[in-house]
Amino acid sequence: MGTLGWMRTDMNAEGNEAALEAEIVRLNKVVRALMNRVERDMSSQGSTFGLFQGAIVLEGQVRKRTRDLEEALRENEKMTRALQNAKDRLEREKEAQRQLLRKLEEAHVQLLQSEKLASIGQLAAGVAHEINNPIGFINSNLGTLGDYVAALLKLIETYEAGEPLLHGDPALSARLEAVKKEADIAFVRDDVLSLIDESAEGTQRVRNIVLALRDFSRPGQMEWEIVDVHQGIDSTLNVVRNEVKKKARVNLEYGALPPVECVPSQLNQVVMNLLVNAAQAIAEYGDITIRTTRDGDRVAIAVTDTGAGMSAETCARVFDPFFTTKPVGTGTGLGLSVSYSIIERHQGCIDVQSVPGVGTTFTVRLPIRQTPATEGADPPPGS
Repeated sequence: MGTLGWMRTDMNAEGNEAALEAEIVRLNKVVRALMNRVERDMSSQGSTFGLFQGAIVLEGQVRKRTRDLEEALRENEKMTRALQNAKDRLEREKEAQRQLLRKLEEAHVQLLQSEKLASIGQLAAGVAHEINNPIGFINSNLGTLGDYVAALLKLIETYEAGEPLLHGDPALSARLEAVKKEADIAFVRDDVLSLIDESAEGTQRVRNIVLALRDFSRPGQMEWEIVDVHQGIDSTLNVVRNEVKKKARVNLEYGALPPVECVPSQLNQVVMNLLVNAAQAIAEYGDITIRTTRDGDRVAIAVTDTGAGMSAETCARVFDPFFTTKPVGTGTGLGLSVSYSIIERHQGCIDVQSVPGVGTTFTVRLPIRQTPATEGADPPPGS
């Protein structure tokens, strides 16, 4: 029966109930009027057996009719309660449908965000590959240039050793001294090798960042691997260094960990989300500490910041999709939700402890080895 049908039935039941109550009131009035009339007739004309008998019969009929109406009223009340129960059940079903629609909408938005991140990851991996090639030969050329400059400096040093032999030609000696002064050869000799070393170091840093970005992206690679967790953390730090270095000093407290079975790109994504959140939680400048430990057959990665901290109510909601305490436009509210799904997918857990005004610690706990059932499963959305 549709909602309109229930409403009509409910209105009819209410109308019947009101009509029954009105009928009972009317009949009671009729009985009282008849009894009063009988009493008046008996007082005015004397007691007659026939009149009294007729009043008794009439009273019995009225009482029977009243009982019938009361029974009908009780039945109507039962029907009303049944209708109310049906309405309540319908409201509960409608609320469940509304919640389901909200979850479907959230899942749809998360899926769109995941596709966007996947596209960015593929683009980043391609750009990293293209940058890596020229950086490679620039780095190689700088090494060769350093060798050439060293040879030239050695040659200059050899010429300088023969300078006393030129004193017999004052003009040539003066010209040589003028060129050396103009070129500031003493300064160049000390600075040129440092410049080459710094340039080589810079290109190596670019190369490391590009390799870290490529390893972090890994488009399409979702296989389970046995990896060094510390290497993944270092790689992720290279990717987010620009985001973090302006807000905090990063302290690494690495424990002795065995290789861990995981999907490396997904674990790197979790570490990235925690590091970015930690940096954004610090108002001016503070500390971020990454601590790794082993506990039996599990490992733990704790990321602690000296930021503003969170209340207990906020901590209870930080892993909900689309929940964020950041200003509009600075966060999607999906980072920690996706991280939670990834860690759950790895048969691990992630929890948060926070003290307002002191800081926050997110701790990820993972098994060292996965079960076969987990290894064969599909990666979670958002990875």
